[in-house]
Amino acid sequence: MTEDTSPRRRRPATELVHGGSLRSQFGEMSEAMFLTQGFAYDDAEAAEARFKGEAPGFIYSRFSNPTVFMFEERMRLLEGAAAARATASGMAAVTASLVSMLKAGDHVVAAKALFSSCLYVVDELLPRFGVASTLVEGTDLNQWREAVRPNTKAFFLESPTNPTLEVIDIAEVAKIAHEAGARLVVDNVFATPIWQSPIELGADVVVYSATKHIDGQGRVLGGIILSADEAYVTDHLHNFLRQTGPSLSPFNAWVLLKGLETLDIRVKRQTETAAKLADLIAAHPKVSRLIYPGRADHPQAAVVAKQMKGGSTLIALEIDGGKEAAFRVANALEIIKISNNLGDAKSLVTHPSTSTHQRLSEEARLSFGITPGMLRLSIGLEDPDDLAEDIAAALDKA
Repeated sequence: MTEDTSPRRRRPATELVHGGSLRSQFGEMSEAMFLTQGFAYDDAEAAEARFKGEAPGFIYSRFSNPTVFMFEERMRLLEGAAAARATASGMAAVTASLVSMLKAGDHVVAAKALFSSCLYVVDELLPRFGVASTLVEGTDLNQWREAVRPNTKAFFLESPTNPTLEVIDIAEVAKIAHEAGARLVVDNVFATPIWQSPIELGADVVVYSATKHIDGQGRVLGGIILSADEAYVTDHLHNFLRQTGPSLSPFNAWVLLKGLETLDIRVKRQTETAAKLADLIAAHPKVSRLIYPGRADHPQAAVVAKQMKGGSTLIALEIDGGKEAAFRVANALEIIKISNNLGDAKSLVTHPSTSTHQRLSEEARLSFGITPGMLRLSIGLEDPDDLAEDIAAALDKA
């Protein structure tokens, strides 16, 4: 197979279409789907050389596959990373990114405003295996500094956060992590690689749920881990994935490759629509709070302007009247569907306190800013005027 090896880093929209492509002897235009578990060798000596790492080639699809490799390489080029490895889901990526680098006796510092499953990994799973964790207010840099211990090995955050859309200063947190001798892992799902580049800001590792914007059409699960440090991938991550097996299927990798081809235009269109809808929602009398990165009234507007190239496809809003009023609005929406997913071509609404974050105590939810009246909107590709009419009509019923 021949590989697309450009001598220079191309612009994102080009990499999203061509980056990392491999072609077989048939010269296919669309990337080939290699639905195979294993691979044949010309002779026993060739097999031995591959297993020893002395000769290039694929061995077993649990840890390497041509279609999966194309997805990894395209994302690596887009992100400006040294290496990338794909996983079966976004949570597999989050878990593997941390577990592969940590051991009993280590310590992790994480922003407490996290997706519920990420919070479980940091605050419940890792401590079971002797890895202590400390949760901090992500926007308070002093709390990051004060949480550092001699055994701190990793920092973890998502920005913007789920679902409150807080924006954390990645560059400043990276400096604190590196001064402590720790790696910074950033979940970049809400920003997407179109609007934020954590590696350029100093992050060591970036994770995505490819299920979201990268697929963008609600079809498959997937995740990916990218790193500025190739040694982290080769010395820690690769062997962990190889031995534990949270593998991305070649079919899902192919679907994600196709999703990447339109990621740039989808995210830009969704963000443009979201910004317009945020202004409309903020002016409605039934809405007591509107959070959208890119608006002047965002709590971290200065950080947004510094590190993000655009806003978001997500909007958070607080409805007067609590859970009952929020439910009335969600149920009244006609175009926008109730779902816990995001980044889809279809617009979606989520009530975080009863779905994505329901396993947390009420006290914990409130401390994160997740109130009973909060809704999270994921804006899709529908006509902006139709979405505006749908939202306005629903808010009138709050």
